Amino acid sequence: MDAPRLAAPVTGAVTRFLAGAGLLLRGLRLYVRDPGLMLLGIVPALITGVLFIAAFATLLYFVDDLAALVTPFADDWSGTARGLVRVVAGLAVVGLAGLLGVLAFTAATLAIGDPFYEKISERVEDRLGGTPGAVEVPFWASLRRSIVDSLRLVAISALVGVPLFAAGFIPVVGQTVVPVVGALVGGWFLALELVGAPFYRRGMRLPQRRSILKADRPTALGFGTAVFVCFLIPLGAVLIMPAAVAGAALLARRSLGQSVEEG
Repeated sequence: MDAPRLAAPVTGAVTRFLAGAGLLLRGLRLYVRDPGLMLLGIVPALITGVLFIAAFATLLYFVDDLAALVTPFADDWSGTARGLVRVVAGLAVVGLAGLLGVLAFTAATLAIGDPFYEKISERVEDRLGGTPGAVEVPFWASLRRSIVDSLRLVAISALVGVPLFAAGFIPVVGQTVVPVVGALVGGWFLALELVGAPFYRRGMRLPQRRSILKADRPTALGFGTAVFVCFLIPLGAVLIMPAAVAGAALLARRSLGQSVEEG
């Protein structure tokens, strides 16, 4: 199915970015109205969260060794210079791990909780008038497509993360500009990942949703970046994940020019 060509809104990029971030808050409000779905939505994220927290704690434990591994050129430097460059390297390693970890967490959680998150997304759309052009997709086919597309996004983000990792060694820039760029990059890939369910219901795959979100990139970036930042907060990913799925349904409808208002 070809992606429809949508004109980008004429409002300013900053306004659209903030509106995208606001979709996460709206998703949270829609989601908390159903206590049963709240519990079901948190369980898959909690299971994945425990695994990823353990993995990240292990990374932090060995971060000094990893920093030394990626900076062999500093072995013969003075103690102060060697220590400084390895602190910077450690921060770069943690930053890259954070970017990839958030995306991998999202992919794994969506796969584990696919039936629950599909139901959350569908109920949100039902409250807004249903899904125009909905197609019937068998569960296993949908799950397989979701996993394949998520793996593609994680792989692409890994390629993008390499230059960001290298830029992390630049003094000042690596500790100020790079984290902001990383959050925006991570936000874009998160938005693409999270809108998978509403686009699958319309028979659209990753290339179509990428094309459609590009038409209003600031809104998608605002939503995805807000989710990315929340996911970096301890337990934020577990608690926000279901709301992010609900907000993604709103983002998909907005991107497709469909109503995001109830009634």
